[in-house]
Amino acid sequence: MHHLYTHNDLDGVGCGVVARCAFGDKIEIRYNSVQSINPQVSRYMDAYREKPKKGGFLFVTDLSVSEEVEARIDRFLQNGGKARLLDHHKTSLHLNRHPWATVQVEYDDGRQTSATSLFYDYLVQHRMLQPNEALAAFVELVRQYDTWEWETHDNVMAKRLNDLFFLLSLDEFEDRMVERVQRKEAFAFTDFEEKLLELEESKIDRYVRRKKRELVQTFVSDRCVGIVHAESYHSELSHELGKAFPHLDYIAILNVGGKKLSLRTVHDHVDVSDIAAGYGGGGHAKAAGCPLSDAAFRAYAVEPFALDPPRPDADRNEYNVKGSEYGALYENRAGEQLFLFQAEGRWHLDANGETAEPAFDAFEEAERYVKRRYAAWLVRDDAFIQYLMGHASKR
Repeated sequence: MHHLYTHNDLDGVGCGVVARCAFGDKIEIRYNSVQSINPQVSRYMDAYREKPKKGGFLFVTDLSVSEEVEARIDRFLQNGGKARLLDHHKTSLHLNRHPWATVQVEYDDGRQTSATSLFYDYLVQHRMLQPNEALAAFVELVRQYDTWEWETHDNVMAKRLNDLFFLLSLDEFEDRMVERVQRKEAFAFTDFEEKLLELEESKIDRYVRRKKRELVQTFVSDRCVGIVHAESYHSELSHELGKAFPHLDYIAILNVGGKKLSLRTVHDHVDVSDIAAGYGGGGHAKAAGCPLSDAAFRAYAVEPFALDPPRPDADRNEYNVKGSEYGALYENRAGEQLFLFQAEGRWHLDANGETAEPAFDAFEEAERYVKRRYAAWLVRDDAFIQYLMGHASKR
C-alpha cells in the first residue's frame, strides 16, 4: 500500500486525483494543512518502525517538512523505506540536498511548476501512470491556476476549476475528477456545474465589491500594503484588489478565525514569499502565506486597526480625470488637497497650496506617489471645479 500526504488546496488535491489514477485503491491519501504535515509524516514513521511495510512508497507533495522530519526520512530510507517528496515552493529548495526530494520552481522552458504537474511527470516517467488527454488537461488546468498563469493566457477554465473545488466537498471533488479524467475524453464541466459556477461568479463579484470598500493601506516595514479581513475567495479578492490598487506593493488578507495571513502581489519587484518567511511561512514570489502569529497579528491587525479605508476614485468624471492637461485633484481622510499638474514636460504636485518635490516624468509615477504617501483618491468633478475656481480667484 502506498501513502500520499499532500496539501488541502486545489494543487494538493490535484496530486490526489493523479495518485488515484495511478494506483487506484492501492494508495491511502491524506490531505494536510501546512501545520499538520510534520505530525502526519512522523506518525507514519512511528508506525513503520513498529511494523515495517514492504513495497509501498511514502509520497509527500506540495508541502515541506521540518529539519527534524528531514532527519527522520533519512533514517527511514536507511532502514529500507521508500519515500519521495515533490514540491515547487522556493522556500523548500533546501530540501534538494536529499536524494529523496525534488523541489523545482520552474521548467526548463520557463513555465512555473505545480505539485500536481511535478507528481504527474514523476509517475509517468517511472511508468507508474498511463497518461491520457483528459488527465493531462486536468493537470495543466491545476498548474495554470496555482501559478496564476491562467490570467496571462485568459484561461478562465482554470479559475473555474478552483471555484468548483470550493463549491464541492473535498471527497466529492476528488471522486468527480477521477471519474472524469479516466474516461479519456476531452476534459469539460457538466451542464449542472456550469450553472453552479455562474451563480458562484455572481456571488464572488458582490463579495469583492464589498471588500474593496473595507481595504486600508499602511506601510509594514518598507512596503506599502493593502490590508483586508476576509474568510473567503482569497485568490479572487487579492487579484481584483491588486488590479484596483496598483500603487500598493502587495495585498494582505487576514483570516482571524483560521489564524492565517495570505499575501499576494501583482508586481514583479515584490517577492511575498520572503515576507511570509519572516513570519514562519512561505510560498511563491506572488502568492504566499503564513500563520497569524503574534508578530504578524500586531503588524497587520492591531497597528492598522484605527485606520479608515481610503475612498474609491471617482469614476464618472468628465473634467477631473487622470492625466488631463488641466491637472487632477486628489484628497485624503485628513482633508489634504493634492493637485497634480503638468509644467515644462513634467508632472508636479501642489500639496495644500504649496508645490512639493519631487517632480515626475509620467503621470502614473506622480499618482503612485500621491496614493502611497497620502492615501488619497481622485475627487468628483464638483470638488475639482470648486478647487480651480478658488485658485483662480486668488490670482
